[in-house]
Amino acid sequence: MTPIESLPQDWTSICLLVFVLGVKHGFDADHLAAIDGLTRFNTRVNARMARYCGGLFSLGHGAVVIAIALFVSVLARQWTIPQSLEVFGAWVSIVFLAALGLVNLHAVLRAEPTAMVQPIGFKGRALGQIFGGLTRAASPGLVALVGALFALSFDTISQALLFAFTASQFGSWEHALLLGLLFMLGMLVTDGINGLWISRLILRADHIALIASRVMSLMVACISLLVAAFGSVKLALPAVETWSQGKEMFFGTAIVLLIGASFALSIRLTSLPAESTADSCPRA
Repeated sequence: MTPIESLPQDWTSICLLVFVLGVKHGFDADHLAAIDGLTRFNTRVNARMARYCGGLFSLGHGAVVIAIALFVSVLARQWTIPQSLEVFGAWVSIVFLAALGLVNLHAVLRAEPTAMVQPIGFKGRALGQIFGGLTRAASPGLVALVGALFALSFDTISQALLFAFTASQFGSWEHALLLGLLFMLGMLVTDGINGLWISRLILRADHIALIASRVMSLMVACISLLVAAFGSVKLALPAVETWSQGKEMFFGTAIVLLIGASFALSIRLTSLPAESTADSCPRA
């Protein structure tokens, strides 16, 4: 069964699933790492814009997804996704998720007690080497451009292709446009809140802020490893693949709720007054 056939068959359910996928995509470790870097830089050079870095990043990222979905939707009736490409893409995602999970878990475990943990991503490092100064964007247009560059990856493009082929089953390019907008809206919710949270975290450097940064990084690492493990099991055991078909909404929602809960806890921690942790902080 192809990915399109395993998706919900009614349009409303597909729209809801795509929005959930956008929210989930916004929690990607590469997104978190890029927004972290952009927000930290702008806190120093353009404090007024720092809190909006997450939203601007997702707008640029989503614009590329929409463009690809629209372009492919025009060709979707003459071309189908090869099965070999689907399997290759699945293994690429598994490998990167596992690597990101391990790297972020290592960062939490090795962090100094007095240091905040920053999310670690691979795309930012790779693109930084190519373009240089990637996280030193200090204008809305440049921040959106960074988000667009991050969309030029196998994982994001494959999702845009899936939206285009799915939309072609229901109509024309208008359906692909709606799915792309819903995906971008989901990312905008996640990345926008993330940018606001990081800007708040940077403004305080007390004991609670240190704990909050570890809570979020640990959850992202654990979810990445769990998703990679489940993806490997599905590819290795056809029975598990069959069982999981039609449950995409459940799995996506569960992941969003888990990470969202850790995000909410981190935000709650950083909203506590600094005085409330004075007794818990080590004294010299």
